[in-house]
Amino acid sequence: MAAPSGAPRSTIGFIGSGNIGSHLARLAVERGYRVIMSNSRGPETLQDLVAELGDGARAGTAEDAATQGDVVVVTIPLKDIGAVPAQPLAGKLVIDTCNYYPERDGHIAELDDESTTTSELVQRHLPGSSVVKVFNNIHFAQLTTDGTPAGTPDRRALPIAGDDSDAKQAVAELLDEFGFDTVDAGPLAEGWRFQRDTAAYGPRLAADAMREALEQARRYADM
Repeated sequence: MAAPSGAPRSTIGFIGSGNIGSHLARLAVERGYRVIMSNSRGPETLQDLVAELGDGARAGTAEDAATQGDVVVVTIPLKDIGAVPAQPLAGKLVIDTCNYYPERDGHIAELDDESTTTSELVQRHLPGSSVVKVFNNIHFAQLTTDGTPAGTPDRRALPIAGDDSDAKQAVAELLDEFGFDTVDAGPLAEGWRFQRDTAAYGPRLAADAMREALEQARRYADM
């Protein structure tokens, strides 16, 4: 993700500009990335956020974010995933922050019976993209408070899941820029290990403790 010294940084498109999206955008702009913010209500509703973010930010539609983002963050209620434009995301890294909350999203049978996972649903909707699940297990406010420099003792670690090793490496580099270590949970099918109601969902954990939390979820599933 890093650009050579003096070169323009890449553009991150945000489909969803709520709590997670706005905090990630703050981290990105502070590090020299350009961001395109979008939501379901239209660019005109994002003017205050864009003004706060500064010259590196602008508002657009979801189509703008998908088309013009080099990397795109999808951070919307899972029930709305069908509204994400798939064609302009073909060939791109898509960062998926979505969680499944039946009280908000309605019941999704294949998630209720655990025959698939949230990020596999996102990948199914975006067959040409490389989806990586991350940022779903941390409280949004901690995104801009918990990051620390590489090598800091007990640096907070965030888990990722994805099927594309190059995409996961790019996300790990971005996480490092944002102040977090990475723990690779495996393919998208393993993303359930850091979803809601697991030991990895929520607490501040360094890398070794995060690995143990992910393994704990596997042990419980095997019981």
